[in-house]
Amino acid sequence: MLSGEHDQSNAIVEIHPGAGGTESQDWAEMLMRMYLRWCERKGYKTQIIDLLPGEEAGVKSVTLIATGEYAYGYLKAETGVHRLVRISPFDSNKRRHTSFSSVAVLPEITNDIEVEIRDEDLKIDTYRSSGAGGQHVNVTDSAVRITHIPTGVVVACQNERSQHKNKASAMKVLKGKLYALEEQKQREKIEGIGGEKKGIEWGSQIRSYVLQPYQMAKDLRTRIEIGDVMRVLDGDIDKFIEGYLLKGT
Repeated sequence: MLSGEHDQSNAIVEIHPGAGGTESQDWAEMLMRMYLRWCERKGYKTQIIDLLPGEEAGVKSVTLIATGEYAYGYLKAETGVHRLVRISPFDSNKRRHTSFSSVAVLPEITNDIEVEIRDEDLKIDTYRSSGAGGQHVNVTDSAVRITHIPTGVVVACQNERSQHKNKASAMKVLKGKLYALEEQKQREKIEGIGGEKKGIEWGSQIRSYVLQPYQMAKDLRTRIEIGDVMRVLDGDIDKFIEGYLLKGT
């Protein structure tokens, strides 16, 4: 079940909200908390390396690393679009809203796996980290954004106070992204298809979390259903993960 080449690796988890502003951004933050709680239950260490907060609530994007044995092997099951249905806490008329967020999971590529990245292919920008003000405000340009010019892949890290550490973390994410990109190209070549990309929208979701008018979390790939959605959102997602991995064996 966990026999993939990189299943034993640490996992890089990226979460992006779909259209819908505050609603979707709040949903992205709920997913972030769900994965942090799941990692806590599994005894995995987590580090948020890049987080862009929403204007009113939630997050515009977040990247975190889960460190522990088989973190990628398990979390790869979460890649896809996640859909939430609930009475919106941001709607004064208390209407039901549907929100979407996408989750992408990559293996953390270690130095013993060769991914060729040439210095001349990189554009490195530094900027001041965003975050809390007061004594914690970062007054130096320690945040790092790296653009891989040939592919257009962009990664950023602003978690550390040191520019050197931020660059090292961003390079880890870049390696993972480039490896995944190469793997996808190879897979498409073998299958002879162009690989259809789905938007973060209706009809492309892998799992639905319904809070109103009834409570149900349902994985659309395995048809596994759990009635206690709050338990799922608190990180109890093992049944979904195992069902997906068993389906692939």
